[in-house]
Amino acid sequence: MRFKNEGSPEGLDSSARGSESRFAAYVEAITSALGHADRAAPFRSYCAGLLLPGDRKSVEPMAARVQPGRVQAAHQSMHHFVAKSDWSDEAVLAAVSGHVLPVIEQRGQN
Repeated sequence: MRFKNEGSPEGLDSSARGSESRFAAYVEAITSALGHADRAAPFRSYCAGLLLPGDRKSVEPMAARVQPGRVQAAHQSMHHFVAKSDWSDEAVLAAVSGHVLPVIEQRGQN
């Protein structure tokens, strides 16, 4: 997901590129714990929708913000991801902690 910023030829300043890169790494780390590769895209969209501006964080308004040209398809995909997909909570939490704890511990030592 790219956000425009006039300060850079690529559309992103270095801070935004760093944030985008960290977000992509975080999503990738957790995606592996979701069990099926077909959950990656709706998970990425769902996470982006939670982070994007907007008062409503339910699936339909998030789908409209994440994929404005494909709202209905994005809504269906994200809704299925949230409502119907089975994954191990323990595996997802282990992936989150495995990705986040080292960063927290490193920053705590600085």
